[in-house]
Amino acid sequence: MKENVLDVLMYLFETYVDTEDEPEPDQNELRDELSRAGFGDPEIERALDWLDGLTEHQESLVFQQSSGRGTRLYSDFELQRLDAACRGYILYLEQIGILSAPQREILIDRLLALDAPDIDVEQIKWVVLMVLFSQPGQELAYARMEDLVFDETTGLVH
Repeated sequence: MKENVLDVLMYLFETYVDTEDEPEPDQNELRDELSRAGFGDPEIERALDWLDGLTEHQESLVFQQSSGRGTRLYSDFELQRLDAACRGYILYLEQIGILSAPQREILIDRLLALDAPDIDVEQIKWVVLMVLFSQPGQELAYARMEDLVFDETTGLVH
């Protein structure tokens, strides 16, 4: 079984997202839990580093309404890693008010930090949930994104 960093992160996210009554586990507890779940040490270390990067710039974020006048220009490296569908989905999330410009930048940073060979829209959805969950006061945006993720993955035709 070949796991990647996103698999480890999704496992942690799904395991700890609804545990409000327990204190946040420390990294040693997380390492032990992930080892017991069958993840390898390299993936565990990369996932924990990824989580550290997620919380690194939280204090400097300013949440405000976007003026809608700016355009995000992607670097050549970002263009290679994020195809048109990915960039379009990120823009869509920004336009419907789920992501602010600073959150978009965190999202792009964390997507690139996954070091995945291919980044797709499904991965973006999960990383957006993790970004929003990590930020206080983003409960409404998180709930809206959760609806998008789970409504679109049910496969029901209306």
